[in-house]
Amino acid sequence: MNRATHLKLFLMMVLEFFIWGAWLPLIFGYLPSLGFSPWQQSMILNAFPVAAIVGMFFSNQFADRNFAAEKVLGFSHVIGGAAMIGLAFTHDFWTFFFLMLVHCLFYVPTISITNSIAFTHMQDAKKEFGVVRMGGTIGWILAAWPFTFILVDWNKVHAANPSGFINWLGAVLSNGLTGTDLQNATRYTYIVAGGGSLVLAALSMVLPHTPPKKAVSSENKLAWVEACRLLVHPFVLVLWLVTFVDSFVHNCFFSWTGMFLGSKAVGIPGNWIMPVMSIGQVAEILTMAILGVTLKKLGWRATMVFGICGHAARFAVFAFLPQYQWLIIAVNILHGICYAFFFATVYIFVDEYFPKDVRASAQGLFNVMILGIGALVAYSVCPKLMEIFTKDGVTDFRSLFLVPCGAAILAAISLALFFRPPQMAQAKAAPAGVAITS
Repeated sequence: MNRATHLKLFLMMVLEFFIWGAWLPLIFGYLPSLGFSPWQQSMILNAFPVAAIVGMFFSNQFADRNFAAEKVLGFSHVIGGAAMIGLAFTHDFWTFFFLMLVHCLFYVPTISITNSIAFTHMQDAKKEFGVVRMGGTIGWILAAWPFTFILVDWNKVHAANPSGFINWLGAVLSNGLTGTDLQNATRYTYIVAGGGSLVLAALSMVLPHTPPKKAVSSENKLAWVEACRLLVHPFVLVLWLVTFVDSFVHNCFFSWTGMFLGSKAVGIPGNWIMPVMSIGQVAEILTMAILGVTLKKLGWRATMVFGICGHAARFAVFAFLPQYQWLIIAVNILHGICYAFFFATVYIFVDEYFPKDVRASAQGLFNVMILGIGALVAYSVCPKLMEIFTKDGVTDFRSLFLVPCGAAILAAISLALFFRPPQMAQAKAAPAGVAITS
């Protein structure tokens, strides 16, 4: 890619994940503060995974077969951004649920579409995707850190009357909002996220043109059908099912970690929870930068197994060593390995092995698991598990975290034993209609 194209794709990824990173980490504590019951919280949270499943059949299909991908991206973010901003101004459940559903139906498919746009304009996906996708990691971090200063009890800061910048900064960082004030201020995360969505809609107007592709044959008019047909290959099916488990584990982290960090067991101040959770994204920058080299050295299977094992290690530390606050904070570094070595590698693998005329739908097929079914199960099960392991207001986080830890270990073993992709030369020689790549 030339530098201008590379920069545009990089900024596209920055904004794409800035939007998601701005509202997701704190929503799990925000919804209960609005008085929403557990089933209402599940409905709101499940709007995201449901949208990933629905998007497979509509938005991804449009980007593959009907409209230029960058135009679908821009239109989606105008609607999705407006709905996200609306979330900041309502406490009514049905209004909140409807706006979240609208946002998710338009936003979630764009994660596949941005991947598709990026891969279309790359010469060497293994080498280039990690660097471009690094923009998404930076976007997530940029969304988290400003709230260290937004979610501050400024009355306490003014009362301290600090002298000099250093003392002022110390007062700000040590006086985060708590309780009701913290939950009320959380609504600004939706305004920030919605604004980011509208900026990305504007950027889409100058992204490189990514036209739809005609079906290779008359039998392949529905791109999502062509993508689903590839599940008949055992190695694709194994990866798809393991992706479901890893997605479940990944979303357990987002469901519980914010509350865990803020609990008495760990004691992280409220305004530091998002930055602590973003440490993994900082590490992810480095991991993305070396992803191409790692894939060439270790191969698909070993790289992805290491990614899954990162989840198991992190949850094991959460479960057994909560008394060491520094270690609980530091172990979030493993998020870089968890995300880049598994999810980002899956996206690259799909682009390399799947037909190019169904590029967005092929990405969508795996996002059905990554963002859809895996997240749907997690958001449905996690509140119930939290309830089961909480007695007299005290949560047994050790038992809670051993659930995803065990699931990650089983997924890693399954992938190591049963995932056997063919060599690319062998895949390209496959008969028409069965080929894994084109």
